[in-house]
Amino acid sequence: MDRFKIQAVIGTALTLAVMIGCGSSGTSPGRAATLVFGRGGDANGLDPALEDDGESMKVCDNIYDTLVAWSDSTTDIVPALAKSWRASEDGTVWTFRLRSGVKFHDGTRLDADAVVFTFARQYDANHPAHDIEGHFKYWTSLAMDDLVDSVAAIDDSTVIFHLSKPYAPFLGTLAMNFCAIASPTAVTKWGDDFFKHPVGTGPFMFSKWVKDQFVALECNDDYWGEPPTVERLVFRSIPDNTARLIAFTSGAIDGMDNPIPDHIAQVKGNPKYRVLTQPGMNVGYLAMNTRKSPFDDPRVRVAVNHAVDKASLVATLYNGLAIEAKNPLPPTLWGYADDVTPYLFDPNRAKKLLAEAGYSAGFDTELWTPPVPRPYMPQPHKVAVAIQANLADVGIRARIVSMDWGVFLDKTQKGEHPMSLLGWIGDNGDPDNFVTVLLSHGDKTPSQNIAFYVNKEVDQLLADAARIVDQKSRAELYRRAQQIIHSDAPWVPLVHTEQVVLFRRGVEGFHLHPTGRKRFESVRITESPS
Repeated sequence: MDRFKIQAVIGTALTLAVMIGCGSSGTSPGRAATLVFGRGGDANGLDPALEDDGESMKVCDNIYDTLVAWSDSTTDIVPALAKSWRASEDGTVWTFRLRSGVKFHDGTRLDADAVVFTFARQYDANHPAHDIEGHFKYWTSLAMDDLVDSVAAIDDSTVIFHLSKPYAPFLGTLAMNFCAIASPTAVTKWGDDFFKHPVGTGPFMFSKWVKDQFVALECNDDYWGEPPTVERLVFRSIPDNTARLIAFTSGAIDGMDNPIPDHIAQVKGNPKYRVLTQPGMNVGYLAMNTRKSPFDDPRVRVAVNHAVDKASLVATLYNGLAIEAKNPLPPTLWGYADDVTPYLFDPNRAKKLLAEAGYSAGFDTELWTPPVPRPYMPQPHKVAVAIQANLADVGIRARIVSMDWGVFLDKTQKGEHPMSLLGWIGDNGDPDNFVTVLLSHGDKTPSQNIAFYVNKEVDQLLADAARIVDQKSRAELYRRAQQIIHSDAPWVPLVHTEQVVLFRRGVEGFHLHPTGRKRFESVRITESPS
């Protein structure tokens, strides 16, 4: 982005800051007026049952609650809208007792029927809110239709789930965004437009959304938990990394995520700013669409793995804030297959494999690239350019293709790409959330498995792992699945990154979380920007 465009972006950010209301003098005693958080892209929608991208969920995290949740800094399960629960001996019947006195932002009472509504609209084809534009993507990706037989209200405060089989990650799954409880009154009122008029029970209430500029939320003073300490929470969309940093250092925004490594170095050590880091539960990868030639040939896929110089990527574009990946699981997660031998950077080996597959002269293809910075890929276009050069060195002529974020996700999940860069941030601290979501059910469309990889042995290993309670036995099955996936090479696993968030001095109480979620009810502003 050139200097004049950056100035225009910053001018817009400062103007919006004035419009929205920045500062430390709140409308309630002891409460700061506004916290503005800068991010690299806008939300696609604010209906957690429909969306599957991090920018949408970043906002939804603060509007909605789930039955169970994670603790502030771990993936340990704690009560949320459900105050208690129990499972049957065989693990197929789960009973949840709800908190009393909780209301949705529109005044609707939270009861068992409201909880049933949230889930039934995702699995019951006859439910009045089921036939909605878009797909219940997470529900489909996790094959929840094969798991959940029914969800029923026993009385006003008791909900019972009947599962078709034991499912070890069930509680962690219920803590995920797609299981957030939405107001049935609002869903019914707005229909297909509910994604623009979200209503949950969370610490903040929806106020305004100006597409590609900002989403504004207001404090929920009637929150069942501890109410937020800021009156307003604003998510500003600033896709350009440099413009976002300038907005931060100029005081137009109070915090930001996904800074590039060079920008972190600029603010680190400056007492005016706080740099929060934590090993990320994530993976950035290059997926090859195994439905399309020539990527239906494993020799071509292994050749691409040998062609990509991951060490150079980490050194030049991540500046020590990432490690090379060899598996879909990050090494911080149990079940990681440390005994997998990574494909070495070896262009000559890549050329030999391409020749064996009948492509001695190489081939033309496309490399689809996210248009917005992500925690696993803060500079996606630069990553694409580097990989494009690697591929060219072995005869693969890849044209870089980018498009609007929402369109990009929709088209890749439908399999319209030949190759694509993407990544994943773990939702619940369970290997199932990586391997099963991203590398099974490849015969379904749309799919989070954008390699459309199908291996029946892998699918069976993952299904078996999800039914077993013993973690040691589950871990062994996930390790075996990763070994097979490595051999089949549907991806080039690229990196696992540190997650990084910047705040100005005086913004305190934010907790980095392994899942990458961003909840702001505990954030407080102790001093104004200087």
